Amino acid sequence: MPQPKFKKYYELMITQNKKMFDDFKKVHDAFALDATKHQKTFHQEGRDVLDMIRFWERKLCSGMEKGTNSQYSSKLAEKFWGEVRKNYELIDQVGVEVTKK
Repeated sequence: MPQPKFKKYYELMITQNKKMFDDFKKVHDAFALDATKHQKTFHQEGRDVLDMIRFWERKLCSGMEKGTNSQYSSKLAEKFWGEVRKNYELIDQVGVEVTKK
């Protein structure tokens, strides 16, 4: 059975930007252990990673959003982001500043 398109694009994204994602994985894991200590680095590197992920998401779904495939496009994007979240569970926290009172 052939590999689903979203997984293929995810693997291409990771392969073509290996250093960026490897570096971010280290920062991501450090942030998971101690968020206050690694918050600044996590957000700085995370912005670039998010931009790359969004670029590949657009590449994956381009052309589908018009016409009859628009619903399929959103489901494909969800599957792609699900694949991202498997390895980067905290990716949704990039740019979210948490302050304690």
